Amino acid sequence: MITAGDFRNGVTFELDGNIFQIVEFQHVKPGKGAAFVRTKLKNIVTGATVERTFNPTDKMPKAHIERKDMQYLYSDDDFYHFMDVETFEQMPIGKANVGDALKFVKENEVVKILSHKGNVFGIEPPTFVELKITETDPGFKGDTATGATKPATVETGAVIKVPLFVDNGDVIRIDTRTGEYMERV
Repeated sequence: MITAGDFRNGVTFELDGNIFQIVEFQHVKPGKGAAFVRTKLKNIVTGATVERTFNPTDKMPKAHIERKDMQYLYSDDDFYHFMDVETFEQMPIGKANVGDALKFVKENEVVKILSHKGNVFGIEPPTFVELKITETDPGFKGDTATGATKPATVETGAVIKVPLFVDNGDVIRIDTRTGEYMERV
């Protein structure tokens, strides 16, 4: 059991038959009245976010989320296919369960498969990935005073904003949590 007073970002718990992960939390102690905890929760099965307040003494059962390393093999019309790196078993996961979590992941990279009681609900890509720029417009000399950016397509097909000095063929590091350009490699 976990009390609302012990909430931290990323903690998962069961509430009303659903499993939620804390996205944001704030302990509030007003001048008058009792303290409370204001939260933004993400339903890990549906992906919906809700805002809810709790008393600091409210107790909920903690949900155990399994994170398993699996190698991304390939995708077809309806499924992404993964291989367990320990047992070499292959597992297809429906594209609806994955969402856009793989937009920065190349084939043969290792990702974490998230599941609760055997039901896969999501994928955690590596925090940083290095990808090659396949298509971008050339930057203009002298147009750097404003920190301007331009769209660029990486080898996985995702489009991100990059600085003007990045060219086709450059390898860049991307933060997969935000989808932002970090640096040229």
